[in-house]
Amino acid sequence: MAITDILSAKDIESALSSCQADDSFNYKSFFSTVGLSSKTPDQIKLVFGILDQDKSGFIEEEELQLFLKNFSSNARVLTSAETKAFLAAGDTDGDGKIGVEEFQSLVKA
Repeated sequence: MAITDILSAKDIESALSSCQADDSFNYKSFFSTVGLSSKTPDQIKLVFGILDQDKSGFIEEEELQLFLKNFSSNARVLTSAETKAFLAAGDTDGDGKIGVEEFQSLVKA
């Protein structure tokens, strides 16, 4: 499944263009612009499955750093500061990774 099966290419392009500069990524505005925050829990779970590249059931720090590349191969990687802030926002149980329930809560925040 491709991410464009769930989200529109136009919304993805708009969301990515809003965070091209280093340290400009804001997960709340990104999720809103890309249309993810208005999706159903099942659709959000499908996106989580795409982001969980190693299929471990979690999104770890390395996968978060490549977060934008899941939406477009020519997107940038997140900076270390952006990655750590994103992880801190989503990791509610303190295990150093984001599970599917944590991701769903993060998207809807």
